Amino acid sequence: MVTGFDSFTGRDVAVDLGTANTLVYVRGQGIVLSEPSVVAINTHDGKPLAVGAEAKRMIGRTPAHIQAIRPLRDGVIADFEVCEKMLRYFIQKSSQRRWSKPRMVIAVPSGITGVEQRAVQEAAESAGARKPAYIIEEPMAAAIGAGLPIQEPTGNMIIDIGGGTTEVAVISLGGIVTSTSIRVGGDEFDDAIIQYVRKEYSLALGERTAEEIKVELGSVWPLKREMRAEIRGRDLVTGLPRTAVITTSEIREAIEEPMAAVTDAVRSTLDRTPPELAADIMERSIVLAGGGALLRGMVQRLASETGMPLTISSQALHAVVVGAGQVLEEFDSLKGVVLTSNDL
Repeated sequence: MVTGFDSFTGRDVAVDLGTANTLVYVRGQGIVLSEPSVVAINTHDGKPLAVGAEAKRMIGRTPAHIQAIRPLRDGVIADFEVCEKMLRYFIQKSSQRRWSKPRMVIAVPSGITGVEQRAVQEAAESAGARKPAYIIEEPMAAAIGAGLPIQEPTGNMIIDIGGGTTEVAVISLGGIVTSTSIRVGGDEFDDAIIQYVRKEYSLALGERTAEEIKVELGSVWPLKREMRAEIRGRDLVTGLPRTAVITTSEIREAIEEPMAAVTDAVRSTLDRTPPELAADIMERSIVLAGGGALLRGMVQRLASETGMPLTISSQALHAVVVGAGQVLEEFDSLKGVVLTSNDL
C-alpha cells in the first residue's frame, strides 16, 4: 500500500530504455514491465495504435497507413516524438496513479553524447517524470544488477551485450575506470544473418525471422553437435515464398563480423586497464550481461580471446534495470553513480 509522500508523487521508477526491449522497475515492487521497444503509428493522424509486444507482432505485416517504428537505434533515440509516446505509455501502464510524477532513473549507453543524454532526459520529463530525470550509464547499472561490489577498491569488469550496443567497463570505487561502448549488438547480429541468407540462398528474410534464427541456431563457438533448421523467406529471383535448410556453422560464419567487433572492444578495454585492477579481474572473473550474453558459446569464445575467466550473470536479461532499480531503493548511498542535467 502506498502511503504518505508516495501517494502524492507516485512510486519511483527505473527504466532500461533499450533498443530491443524497454523494462520498467517500480521501487518496492521490482520489475513490472518488459516489452519490445516498438510503436505502431497510424500515419494519417500520427496517433499510436499499439505499443510494445502488440506493436512488435505488426513488424513487416502492416498496411501502408500503419507503420511499426522502433524509436531507438544503436542505444540512442532515433525518433524523439515516438520515443516520448512510448515512454509515456509504459510509465502509465506501470503506475496506478495517472497524474503522479515519479522520480525516474534511466539507463543509457556509456558512449552517448551529452546532446543524446539530454534528449533522453527531455523525453522522460515530457512523458511525465519528475524533474530532474536521473541518468545512469548502462555498464554501471548492469554491474550493480549483477551484484558486483562496485563501491570497493577492487576491479570489476562487466560486458553488457544489448540490442543496439555492447558496453564493456572496468569499475572500481563506485566509478568507471575505463570503458568501451560500441554500436554493435543483437540488431547487428540479426542484420548479418539477413545479409548472409540473401547472399548465399537468394532469400529475403524479415527482422523477426532473423531474430528467431539467431535465438534458435546462433552460436559463436563450435558446438559438440551442430544443428540445422528450416527457414522461410521470399525468393529474390521468383518473388515467391521458399524454404531452405541452414546450419549452426553457417550462422556462426554469418555473425562473425559483429562478434569480432565485440571481442575487439573487450580486448581494447583490458588493454587500458591498470595492472592491479586487471589482476583483480583475473581473480574474480569478467561478468557477462545482456541478451547477447546468452548466445551459445559466448563464454568460451571470449575466454579463448582474452585468456580471462568469465561468468554469465544470473540476471543477464534484467541486470541493467535491476541495477537502476537498486539505485532507487538505496538512493542516498548510490546517488554518486547517477548523472543529472548539471553533469551534462
